[in-house]
Parts: sequence; structure tokens; C-alpha cells
Amino acid sequence: FFTKAIAQDTNSTIKYTSSNTGKMYIYWGGNRESYSKSDIHFKGNDYDFTLYDVTAHDKPVGWHINYINPTKMTIPQTNFRMGYFITDHYNISIGVDHMKYVMLHDQPSTINGTIENSNTPYDGVYQNQPFIIGQDFLKFEHTDGLNYINAEVRKASPFYQRKFLKATLLYGGGLGIMLPKTNTTLLNNPRYDAFHLSGYGLDGVLSLQINLFTYCFVQGEVKMGFVHMPDIRTTMNPSDRASQMFLYNQFNVNFGLQFPLVKNHP
Repeated sequence: FFTKAIAQDTNSTIKYTSSNTGKMYIYWGGNRESYSKSDIHFKGNDYDFTLYDVTAHDKPVGWHINYINPTKMTIPQTNFRMGYFITDHYNISIGVDHMKYVMLHDQPSTINGTIENSNTPYDGVYQNQPFIIGQDFLKFEHTDGLNYINAEVRKASPFYQRKFLKATLLYGGGLGIMLPKTNTTLLNNPRYDAFHLSGYGLDGVLSLQINLFTYCFVQGEVKMGFVHMPDIRTTMNPSDRASQMFLYNQFNVNFGLQFPLVKNHP
């Protein structure tokens, strides 16, 4: 009887993993990013200038309990996604990529434009001049974070299945809005740090998913994206704004659950 029960469970597991239609999934994980250089344009009542080829990096915390601490989940770089299989191979999903973007301090750049009435040594007219971005001039971060709220379509292509194990390649893309919490200190202005809808993003993604037993999976992802933020808040004054565009590479490790929404679904 015990042997027969195990065989039946094994067969049902194989049958369960052979079809995706009508299933829902949810996952949570961590990410790392690299960013292309970016030209950042700052404009306000007393300044209008651009910094060219600005370098930035992410802000990893490594393996940390904060990934599963509900009160501190925004401290690390994380990914959340929830999706539904509309057919055996295609799923639609919504998610949040919580990335972090930190401008490198004291880096060389080029500046073009004007600054006046700032009561700092930086007042003047600049014509494509070499410039060091000192911390007394500018601190610029999207660290809580560079939030990409997006919808995606992905195609699943299973390529290995045996008993309690199934391997699937997923690929697709999406688009969404950028809702960063930008931490900025510019010239003599007080530090500003608030959420603001700043622009949009596009992405393409390639994933390897390993299903274990019936419901659990682990997933590795490589994502490439484009970010355009033409309306970044920089100070308490609503007229002070910045804009930038850049590309990014993202590497994710996610842990999730996949389950049928309909009872007795195979």
C-alpha cells in the first residue's frame, strides 16, 4: 500500500508540473545592478546646467536578515513579482524591482550651463569645462529606491522534467513607471528625500527556473533595461528638477511558489 501511494504521488506530481495554464506564481528575491554613464540635467530658478558622463553604482547589503524582515525590507535591493499563466507557455505579471542608484562621489565630469545666487563658490557660467563633482556641490541617490513598478509578459519553455524536478527557461519583457525616492543635496539647499513619479522604464528578461516538488521554485534572472526620468525632484522647491536617461543590467535570485487557482487543476 505504501509503495502504491508513493507511485501515485509521483505520477500526480509529474502530471501537475506538465501543465501551467491557470496557475499563479509569486516570488521574492534580491538583485544586483550595474548602470551606464548618464548625463544629468539640473534646472531651477537660479541654475540650469548639465553634468556629463556621470558614473553610479548600486548599494548591496549581501546576505542579510532584512530580506525577510517585514519592517526593513526596503533596505536591501529586492524583487517582488506576482503572475498568472494565461496559457501553458505564456504568463502575465506585475512586480516591483527595488533597485538602488548611488552617484559616485568626487568623480570627474564635464559641466555646461549657469549657476547664480547660490552663495557658494560654484556660481558662474560653464562651457563644457572639466569638473569634479564634490560632495559640497551635489549628493545624488535613488536609494529607497530606484523603484521600477512594471508589467511583463513572459514565455515559458520547459526543457527538463523528472519526478520532483522541472527546469524551465523563461524570457520576455515589460514596461512600467519609475517611482524613485531620490535623496539629493544640491548646492546650499536642504537635503531632499521623497517619493516622486519621475518617468518610465522598459526591460527585457531571461530566467532559469527550477521547480522543486509541487509548489516551490528557485529562479535566476538576467534583466536589461532602459530608464528615462525627465521629472526628478531635487529640493523642497517644486521648481527644482533634474532629468536623466541610462541603461542597466540586473542580476536576480528569487524564491517563489507556483500553484493552481482552480481546485483539482492538474
